[in-house]
Amino acid sequence: MEAQYLIGVFDEEESMLTAFRRMKEEELEIEDVFTPYPIHEVLDNHGRKSKITIVGWFYGLFAALGVLAFLVYTAVIDWPLNYGGKPSSAFPSFIVVTIILTILSITILSLGTFSWRANLWPSNEKPIYHDRATDDKFVILVKKENVDQNKASSLFKETGASEILEK
Repeated sequence: MEAQYLIGVFDEEESMLTAFRRMKEEELEIEDVFTPYPIHEVLDNHGRKSKITIVGWFYGLFAALGVLAFLVYTAVIDWPLNYGGKPSSAFPSFIVVTIILTILSITILSLGTFSWRANLWPSNEKPIYHDRATDDKFVILVKKENVDQNKASSLFKETGASEILEK
């Protein structure tokens, strides 16, 4: 089986960032970057933006509307109770329950959405490209079919990669 990925392993953040910048300048397509901690320049310039915040906002909107509709239906329409002459549609009493259930709904639905999009489930095995990729090494993963292999390999060498692997 022929190797599908070219992997540049770096010991230091600066050398990895230099390689990352040069690859962006020379328009070499980067498949993924693995770092021990978040690096904002990589997150901002990698080209993939998450839409989970927009999805979470809609989850919150629909959850709040759903909870309010449920509370109004149960307390006002279906089973109105008279507690000492107080109105059954006392809206302020619904606010705390609505906030708590909205937050719970957003959390659970966003976790489910993230897990689904990231293909995370118990029996799914994710490939490990380098044993120390997120421990103390910085790894740039390049798909061989999308780039000039010699150019990418020489760029990794020039910028100080400690290892260049093919997997």
